[in-house]
Amino acid sequence: MTITEDPIRIPVRLDFDVIVPEYSRAVTALDDAATAELDRAGIDSRLREIIRLRASQLNGCAYCVDLHSNAARAAGETEQRLHAVAIWRESSFFTAQERAALALAESMTRLSETHVPDAVFDDARAVFSDDELAAIVVAIVTINTWNTIGVTTRCWSPRRSRS
Repeated sequence: MTITEDPIRIPVRLDFDVIVPEYSRAVTALDDAATAELDRAGIDSRLREIIRLRASQLNGCAYCVDLHSNAARAAGETEQRLHAVAIWRESSFFTAQERAALALAESMTRLSETHVPDAVFDDARAVFSDDELAAIVVAIVTINTWNTIGVTTRCWSPRRSRS
């Protein structure tokens, strides 16, 4: 079966970057600062992208899921692991560090439901230094900011690949 229909276009609700350019630049600067902290702490680029991908999946941000799955591929992440990010708890593909980071990303993303239990934070603290853990927290806060903007305003949309 071949799909011949054009994809459905999701209409932009609010052109965020045009209407609030100063704030948009500030969020970009926040993202740059988060990336600098991840670099400073020595967090592997594949780990940072699967953290961003998982939060984006939970938040339903199509643009960010596309962006960070592509960034993870570019960083050397495998298709098999990318497909397993959504079900990481049931997968043997992830290390103890990755599992702790993904659990923290999920708990912080679902903050109103979880309030980040001590056990989740303690598991992350057991496998990351304070510098690494702080950088991961910053990355999760930042991706959730992007996701909130993207899902609310639908101001960005993923580009469809022609493969």
